[in-house]
Amino acid sequence: MTSENPKIERRGLLLVLSSPSGAGKTSLARALLDSDPDISLSVSVTTRTRRPSEVDGRDYWFVDQARFEAMTEAGELLEWAKVFGNSYGTPREPIERAIAEGRDVLFDIDWQGAQQLAERLAGDLVRVFVLPPSGEVLETRLRQRAQDPPEVVAKRMAEASSEISHWAEYDYVIVNADLAESSASLRAILAAERLRRERMTGLSTFVRGMQSTLGA
Repeated sequence: MTSENPKIERRGLLLVLSSPSGAGKTSLARALLDSDPDISLSVSVTTRTRRPSEVDGRDYWFVDQARFEAMTEAGELLEWAKVFGNSYGTPREPIERAIAEGRDVLFDIDWQGAQQLAERLAGDLVRVFVLPPSGEVLETRLRQRAQDPPEVVAKRMAEASSEISHWAEYDYVIVNADLAESSASLRAILAAERLRRERMTGLSTFVRGMQSTLGA
C-alpha cells in the first residue's frame, strides 16, 4: 500500500528569536509553541533570580554562578553570555540530540548567544530578529509588564539601541506591531525553512525509490 503523504526524514533546525527586551519575542515564542507541536523550547541555564511566575526546569534552569562557570569550563554549554549582570547559557547535549533526531528547537536568546550558535551549528540555524514598531512603544511595553523596577526599565531602554544594531546579522526581521500578524510571519518562516533541501536527509532515498517504480 502506498502513502499519499510520505514522511521524509530531515535534520532538525534551531529557530532563534532575538530582540531588545520588550519587543515581544517571548510572546511570539509562546504563540508558536502553542500552535506547533513539532517544535520545543530550549531551556537555558541562568544565574538570574527566579521570578514568581517562573518554574525551574520549565522556564530556565536556575543555578548559582559557581555551577554556571563549571558547566562552561566542562564544555557543557553551546553558548553563554552575561546580560544585565546575569549569566545565561544553552546546554549542549539535548540540543545536539534533538537536531540528529529531526526535532526543531526554539531559542529565546540575545545576539551574543546567536553569534556563538552560528559558530558551532551554522547549518542548523535560522535567526529571526524582532523589532518594536517604535522606541515609544518599546518603553510603554516595558513599563506595562511591571516585572522590573524603574531603574531596570531605564537600563533596558539604554541598551536597546546597541541590541538593535545587530539586526543585520539575522536571516529574517519581523517588526512586531501586531502579535497575530507577526506570529503568522514566524510560522511562514518556519514552514519554509523546514522544506530546505539540505535539511531533508531522507530526500535522496525517497527520490531513488520513486525512480525505481518509474523504471528509471
